[in-house]
Amino acid sequence: MTTEPAPKTGLLQPVVAGTLAAIVGFASSFTIVLQGFRAMGATPGQAASGLLALCVVQGLVAPWLSWRRRMPIITAWSTPGAALLVATGLPEGGFATAAGAFVVAALLIILAGLWKPFGRTVSAIPPSLANAMLAGILLEICLAPMRAVGAMPMLALPVILAWALAWRFARLYAVPVAVAVAAVLIVLATPLPQGALADILPRLEWVTPHFSASAAISIGLPLFLVTMASQNVPGLAVLHANGYRPEPGPIFTATGLASLVIAPFGGHSLNLAAITAALCAGPDSHPDRGRRWVSAVAGGACYVVLGLGASFAVAFIAASPPLLIQTVAGLALLASLGGALTGALADERNRLPAILTFTTTASGLALFGIGAAFWGLVAGGIVMLLDRVR
Repeated sequence: MTTEPAPKTGLLQPVVAGTLAAIVGFASSFTIVLQGFRAMGATPGQAASGLLALCVVQGLVAPWLSWRRRMPIITAWSTPGAALLVATGLPEGGFATAAGAFVVAALLIILAGLWKPFGRTVSAIPPSLANAMLAGILLEICLAPMRAVGAMPMLALPVILAWALAWRFARLYAVPVAVAVAAVLIVLATPLPQGALADILPRLEWVTPHFSASAAISIGLPLFLVTMASQNVPGLAVLHANGYRPEPGPIFTATGLASLVIAPFGGHSLNLAAITAALCAGPDSHPDRGRRWVSAVAGGACYVVLGLGASFAVAFIAASPPLLIQTVAGLALLASLGGALTGALADERNRLPAILTFTTTASGLALFGIGAAFWGLVAGGIVMLLDRVR
């Protein structure tokens, strides 16, 4: 039995796949990223700078990694990390302290890539606890759509209905459709104030990082763990499922260095993409696996272009009802919440520690200036350790 060779096709197919992945990835989660920056105390200019830095640097890193390895290695910002910022809230010292925590998270990612024992230690964290922590972080945001229905039904219900219909017939576009409907409603209900778009030229703003032990523990460490567990590991799994076996260490090091570069400009974290990576790594990108890396180049170029509109996105969202923006963010994260809960409860033996981690994280508990995500992981870990000792 002979195997038919893959059909010869041009580069248009991977270019389209990469462009689509970038547009879907941006539209699905940029509201969450901006909400995270605002929760950390960023000014509109700092938030626009952070979004611009994320777009441009990931638009350069992904093509470079993909060209060197001839694999579709897609990078993205950490959407669960942005959700963590929303859930954590304003740190003492404001956005400069948050930037210091971003630096800590970036250094930990670099360390995981360079030092294999540390990488193995991080990998040894029980997936049930990591998923439970992520679920606790996401819960508050995912409650926003129903809260918006109670507060502003005429605005929230059309967004949710549009999302549900798109999810039924074209799931990939469900969140972008919700964003588009929300944008139309915002224009009709709350027009931009005069002068809001007077200064929308993209530019970077330097934020001198301020280092705080409490912020490093409550923001930097959970940001690192969430990024590794919910982005980098699934991103590698997508590549493996499509026949690619890259060495993870250099990829983690590269994304960690990129995160370190953008931290003083307000960017929180870069990592491997998971969901949108499937668009570029699968056969829909190109029948020939050796040519799918072109999709990463096209997607990177698209992200750079999208980043040029960061100031416009910030101005638009700043004039929008916050609860409506949170509605879109909550809809975008429902699938992530479902996946995190499934992973947290899959192992029956670890179910109680996972539930404790989830409830502690979702509670918003803060002790000694350290946020709930860290204490959730500690609480679940202690109960799991007691069970092992028994």
